[in-house]
Amino acid sequence: MWFVVISFSFCYNKKMSVIEAAVALCAVGAEKIVSNEIKKLGLKVSEGGFGRVRFQADLGGLYRALMGLRAADRVLLETAWFEAPDFDALFEGVRKVPWENYIPPGFGLEVAKVRTNRSRLEAETSVQAVVHKAAAERLCSKWGVNKLPEHGNRAELRVYIEKDKASILLDLSGEPLFKRGYRTRGGTAPLRETTAAAIILHSLWKRKFPLYDPFCGSGTIAIEAAMYAWDIAPGMGRHFALEKLLLGSGKTEAEVRGEFLEKVDFTRLVRIGASDSDAASVAAAGANLEDALAIVRGPLKAPERDVMPSFRVLPMEDAAPLTEAGFIITNPPYGRRMGDTESSEKIYTEMGKLARRFSGWKLALITDHPGFESFFGKKADSCREITNGAVRSYLYQYEKL
Repeated sequence: MWFVVISFSFCYNKKMSVIEAAVALCAVGAEKIVSNEIKKLGLKVSEGGFGRVRFQADLGGLYRALMGLRAADRVLLETAWFEAPDFDALFEGVRKVPWENYIPPGFGLEVAKVRTNRSRLEAETSVQAVVHKAAAERLCSKWGVNKLPEHGNRAELRVYIEKDKASILLDLSGEPLFKRGYRTRGGTAPLRETTAAAIILHSLWKRKFPLYDPFCGSGTIAIEAAMYAWDIAPGMGRHFALEKLLLGSGKTEAEVRGEFLEKVDFTRLVRIGASDSDAASVAAAGANLEDALAIVRGPLKAPERDVMPSFRVLPMEDAAPLTEAGFIITNPPYGRRMGDTESSEKIYTEMGKLARRFSGWKLALITDHPGFESFFGKKADSCREITNGAVRSYLYQYEKL
């Protein structure tokens, strides 16, 4: 489990250099990937769990996590952790949190998510109401008001209660991190950007190898792969809830954005190709790529056209490799997401022909179908569960087709 006993009284001001605990939320099955990402950002991982990774960071580290994590859906600040066997203990624990150090005057408050497990407090709506009341009472007392605003800016809280211990979390992300800002044109049932990044990282693809996606849709996998290869931080082009909280610092944020900008390297050769049978999807993919590059186009010269990912209209059955080895990383149509399991199974069968043409290539594929291998005609070298939004899915990996 992800909870760890922590004994501290949390009080933040901008002179503090360390924040005791933060949490990155991610798809179930992507915890190891996110842990490795956090470590590569120079931050210390405390513990990983079911769709969550706890870590320590100073303010700069929080901005690095928000901008730099590819597979995390949210970054939260853990404001308190305490025993909560009943509602009185929960109320008092939340009320002791110095919310006035985090939330500016004039903000509203929302308890957006509550999860309880193996605890005496099971009624999630009641937990939500008690947490909101306790935090609101403290803020109203400190601000000298009778009630919090119901409209306008608001801070978002999340509550996790495990074995009668409550963790109270303040959202720093705002919009979920899979909303990079570049995918303004989505196809039918598009793959989340963070899930696409997790698949790429799970596959162990390196930029020296070709990558091909024969079901590109709106181009998410190809674009995420290019951003990874060129070291474009996925959150460079967007804003976060942290900016409006009292913890935020425009100077620190600008410094971190500058650090990430210096790492971008468009001189690296990438060979990324993608195709789809739907012309509208291919057009959307090309436009989304342009929007992704616009994140850094101002201060940096864009890559040459001949090294950018290519998108073309091509049925999967006509795809053929240009090199002897590479990676197919793809998201073929889901039965549950597309509403037609039979058609999806037919596509999986046809993919057996694709495998023969791409003999010697590696394959990483996500689908919600637990019987994919029987239709594809070949057992995967590994299969792990991974969620894509609310859809329980499976990541099949083949070391050699």
